[in-house]
Amino acid sequence: MGAGKSAVARALGEKLLAPVADLDARIAARSGCSIVDVFAREGEPAFRERETEELGGALDDGSGVLACGGGIVLSETNRALLGRRCRTVWLDVEVEEAARRVEPARATRPLVQGGTLAGRLDQLLRERWRLYAAVAIARIDTTGRTIEDVAELVLATLEIPCA
Repeated sequence: MGAGKSAVARALGEKLLAPVADLDARIAARSGCSIVDVFAREGEPAFRERETEELGGALDDGSGVLACGGGIVLSETNRALLGRRCRTVWLDVEVEEAARRVEPARATRPLVQGGTLAGRLDQLLRERWRLYAAVAIARIDTTGRTIEDVAELVLATLEIPCA
């Protein structure tokens, strides 16, 4: 959270002239409410089921770039899909910078309610880093970098020429 996944995905889509799927946006659009409301009404397990459905749908729809929420790796099914059908890049960020980036929209982030923001972000990273490492073919630190810089690094890392 706060690494820039959605913004970088949009930038990559523009550079590659490729369709972009933001899974959280797809879930919100299909459910007719915000992610916070999905969590509040249905709980995290139902959200994760929707996330798996949207991942498969985005891949089947031919999306060229995906912005996945940080919890996408919690599902073995999702990790298998990402491993088989994607070239996954882990966008990492220092906890302090992630907290600075997330703070203005913290109310819309159900997984960082309660406790300190930096503490919750650090806890999520500690719980998930092995899963990120298992699916990612590259890891890029976004700390102190612009969206454009990160997008260029992703393209260079994956050796993808721009359109």
